Amino acid sequence: MSILSWIVLGLVAGFLGSKIVNKKGQGILLDILLGIVGAVVGGWLFETFGGMGVTGLNLYSLVVAVIGAIVVLVVYHAIRRV
Repeated sequence: MSILSWIVLGLVAGFLGSKIVNKKGQGILLDILLGIVGAVVGGWLFETFGGMGVTGLNLYSLVVAVIGAIVVLVVYHAIRRV
């Protein structure tokens, strides 16, 4: 995937993950960053458990990235509260 595809996927995944976890966004830059990290984490988790990771800019990859973003956001909020 190109850098632009990762940014678009990260923005959408980070935004959706933020809405699911805490009902509001973290801000556009943090949403993009957490979404990209979430896409990587989600891809790694899916590959670890026998599924396909992020395959491109498609619906399946968005679902993987959102799940990864949710995991990253839960960890982020747990660390930030401590």
